[in-house]
Amino acid sequence: MANGGLQMLGFILAFVGWIGIVVSTAMPQWKISSYAGENIVTAQAIYEGLWMSCVMQSTGQMQCKVYDSLLKLAAYLQATRALMITSILLGLIGCFVTMIGMKCMKCLEEDEVKKMRMAVLGGVIFLISGFAALVATSWYGNRVAQAFFDPYTPINTRFEFGQALFIGWAASALTMLGSVFLCCWCPRRETSYPPTRPYPTCAISTGKDYV
Repeated sequence: MANGGLQMLGFILAFVGWIGIVVSTAMPQWKISSYAGENIVTAQAIYEGLWMSCVMQSTGQMQCKVYDSLLKLAAYLQATRALMITSILLGLIGCFVTMIGMKCMKCLEEDEVKKMRMAVLGGVIFLISGFAALVATSWYGNRVAQAFFDPYTPINTRFEFGQALFIGWAASALTMLGSVFLCCWCPRRETSYPPTRPYPTCAISTGKDYV
């Protein structure tokens, strides 16, 4: 029962982390305009994400524009897109594989070893998914930090970390933590002894005949 509870906890953590990765990928707040300077206009806030850029007015109205050309995007942005999409696809595969290996599911119930291997395989897939998302968000955040501290970057065009980055970091950590629980789960193997062979009953001759 303890192993089953640990497996369920790992799946829930990994699944919640995967949902967070999907949300982070879709959000436009990967970086937000900075107000570190003295003469910064705070009447509007500029957001930039993986798929669009948005401008929010002080009145609360937001206008977004999807990136028109893929080839005009920076290389790191395209790589971040690819890593996040790969993470989402791997997480989806990990969900199905892990569900097959779950102790509470009826699939492969007759073969406990195969069921265990499917759960561990799902954990490995979740681990790769979380690692891909962690690399993508950390790489993007590093580029934002480099541009912010670059003295040649105009103050009016500096950006800081957006909410999507923090969600992505937390989601990748949850996914990897859940995958560790899944990979550590294994059923207890009962010690098996070779079957005892019955000794053949031999008639002992005593030299006397019994009626």
